[in-house]
Amino acid sequence: MTTLFHPLPIKFPLNSPTSTHSTTSKSLILCKKRNNDTAFEEHKSGFVDYDKGQHEVSTRVSGLRKAHIPKRYRLRVEGDRFQKDWTISEVVDRVLELNHWENVEPVLNRWVGRFARKNFPFLIKELTQRGAIEHSIKVFEWMKKQKNYCARTDIYNMMIRLHGRHKRTDRARGLFFEMQKWRCKPDVETYNALIHAHGQVGQWRWAMNIMEDMLSAAIPPSRSTYNNLINACGSSGNWREALKVCKKMTENGVGPDLVTHNIVLSAYKSGAQYSKALSYFELMKGTHIRPDTTTLNIVINCLVKLGQYGKAMDIFNSMRDERADSRPDIVTFTSIIHLYSVCGQIENCKAVFNAMLAEGIQPNIVSYNTLMAAYASHGMSKEAAAVFDQIKQNGFRPDVVSYTCLLNAYGRSQLPEKAREIFDMMKRNNCKPNLVSYNALIDAYGSNGLLAEAVEVLRQMEQDGIKPNIVSICTLLAACGRCRQKVNIDAILSAAELRCIKLNTVAYNSAIGSYMNVGEFEKAIALYKSMRKRKVLADSVTYTVLISGSYKLSRYSEALGFLDDMVGLKIPLTKEVYSSLICVYSKQGQVAEAESMFNMMKVSGCCPDVVAYTAMLHAYSSAENWAKASAIFLEMEENGIQPDSIACSALLRAFNKGGQPSKVLVLAKYMREKAIPLNDAVFFEMVSACSILQDWKTTIDLIELMEPWFPLVSIGLLNQLLHLLGKSGKTESMMKLFYKIIASGVPVSFNTYSILLKNLLAAENWRKYIEETQVLKHLTFPQWHYGTKCVIRLKSPRQISVQVLQWMEDSGIQPSKGMFVDIVSFSQKRCGVEYADKIKEKVGKLKLFLP
Repeated sequence: MTTLFHPLPIKFPLNSPTSTHSTTSKSLILCKKRNNDTAFEEHKSGFVDYDKGQHEVSTRVSGLRKAHIPKRYRLRVEGDRFQKDWTISEVVDRVLELNHWENVEPVLNRWVGRFARKNFPFLIKELTQRGAIEHSIKVFEWMKKQKNYCARTDIYNMMIRLHGRHKRTDRARGLFFEMQKWRCKPDVETYNALIHAHGQVGQWRWAMNIMEDMLSAAIPPSRSTYNNLINACGSSGNWREALKVCKKMTENGVGPDLVTHNIVLSAYKSGAQYSKALSYFELMKGTHIRPDTTTLNIVINCLVKLGQYGKAMDIFNSMRDERADSRPDIVTFTSIIHLYSVCGQIENCKAVFNAMLAEGIQPNIVSYNTLMAAYASHGMSKEAAAVFDQIKQNGFRPDVVSYTCLLNAYGRSQLPEKAREIFDMMKRNNCKPNLVSYNALIDAYGSNGLLAEAVEVLRQMEQDGIKPNIVSICTLLAACGRCRQKVNIDAILSAAELRCIKLNTVAYNSAIGSYMNVGEFEKAIALYKSMRKRKVLADSVTYTVLISGSYKLSRYSEALGFLDDMVGLKIPLTKEVYSSLICVYSKQGQVAEAESMFNMMKVSGCCPDVVAYTAMLHAYSSAENWAKASAIFLEMEENGIQPDSIACSALLRAFNKGGQPSKVLVLAKYMREKAIPLNDAVFFEMVSACSILQDWKTTIDLIELMEPWFPLVSIGLLNQLLHLLGKSGKTESMMKLFYKIIASGVPVSFNTYSILLKNLLAAENWRKYIEETQVLKHLTFPQWHYGTKCVIRLKSPRQISVQVLQWMEDSGIQPSKGMFVDIVSFSQKRCGVEYADKIKEKVGKLKLFLP
């Protein structure tokens, strides 16, 4: 039997001479569709600009072109020069070039590929991947108007997922019902996208209900479904619900993967269960689950929250190792910038930011905001403004966090006017201020004593439809305490009550502290009792404010009573409480109790800080026990605590009181070596030590050291120096010091001239110094009067009385009537008729009326 093969189909027409059959012949047509699979393959496209140091990698999709569409459509567009044979990626680029409010149909109607319905899913896919929600909505609406459009489940899934990313939950839910009207049956990916959308806005109960609907529809949940549901619960802080879903997941035979573990870690973090998150991480390592970058980012964040900065840096450094499997990303570097910000190491924040750029990681708006927040927290407004300008230069649009950080920076830099300018600029640039922005502006005014402006911002805030919260009230209360306006404290508390804002622990602490600052001890106590009555839990800050405020107001017994309350409530004592209690015992002269409290502080594991050590130094200084004061100072150094000016001045006072002035000068030399700032109290103790030792050379050196500080030190200290030099007979040095004081612009007092006159008149060559220096030109009427009495009492009125009047006449100063009365009466009693007549003659020349 022979088989014939024909390369092409053969058709025998009817009545053909070659036909062997009388019946109608059947033709065999073989058709083969063109393979278009390669049209939707993704191709990587790269761009590098070596001059600017920029690079970009994108994915390009061609799609079905003109040659692939049906012939009838191809003939229709063949001669139309406005019809363009673009690829799908080119269409997306042209659509995104339009503003979100512009019509996209003129662009899409020129695209030849619109006649191939297979292009539609890939068009939506690329638009949704780029996150352009407004453009995606317009393209989707256009797509549904096309004749060749066919509703597809995957298109709706992508649109639901995009709305979920932008937290448009209601619209995502609307698409879910719309797709069913178009006869598209939801699948597991649809439910996953919808659960994820509700999880983004914290609606975890909705997510649980959607899961139940999914099971009712006989759609088995996948691992992604459980992960999305765990994330919905965890992101809302319901870490317990997240663990229940995780347990249910394993019971249903769906094993967790690394994504699941990361979501559980994130749930612990969102629920502020940082220690549990670290324990879970250790459990992961014990089961040989290899963490990725996301895992380590969560762990670093938890370590920062717990204050374990060293361990966080160890993980970061291990990630930067060349052999590490998990390399740091933008989130890692941003977390480390925040770490250094919390530690107060602002220089390292900028260094980490530069290291991120050096590793080729492009910063995002969150990174810039974190760096700005670091500068703002330390009042570095110039640096924060530079970062703000850098954001705009790099093509980013500052968001509400950016403006708020800059506003906060100016507020902490004591520039409330600049903070207001940023606030107004935010409104001009169509960036709506949020609650945090208003609170930052209130704090900018309140922290600088502008309480009226702060209250006005609160009113404006309510007019703009934003309700003040407890932070707003706390900020205003703190401002009242700084401005010492007790009336406004009552008004703000009443305003909070009218707005149904319940005071929490922080608010009560602010109000109590404000009352303490203005000296209203009784009102502070009444507020504390109200706090206890309303069952608002007092914390360590509450008792710190009460105890320190009682100490400042010299209510020592009440301070100790608050200690008993604190112990009764089992609230752990803080460093501030210990320090305040040590000061209380010190003021009452109870050094033994102060020592006991200090030792209790160390035993409890609360390491003493410089404030606690300074309190003990004051206690020993008051008890004139310089030996123990010196020992506690050495202990402070051994524990690595840098003493400040206050601590050093307390020890200097203890040395002087204990009769150890030489140790004062040794400690002063140590302070200069350690670059510890010298304040007024330190200089006073150094002057006292020099006076006790009669060390005039050191006194002269001390004056040279103090000269730059003359405008800052008190006039009383300068008077003490003048008196010390004059008493020691160093008249020339005294006069040089006086002229330096005058040249520095320090307003001298009456006592300054009195000290100067007494020491000049006590010198043997007093007339020379007075005539040559013409000190009396600086005197006013009361000082002349006092100086005249000094002259009369110290020297012979026979030689001086007329001379004093001559000095005054030469100086161009009109003497007072009382001065001449004193001189005349004293001369008549002590000098005889001759000098009395001369004085009367002088009075007649000066035309001064005498009774």
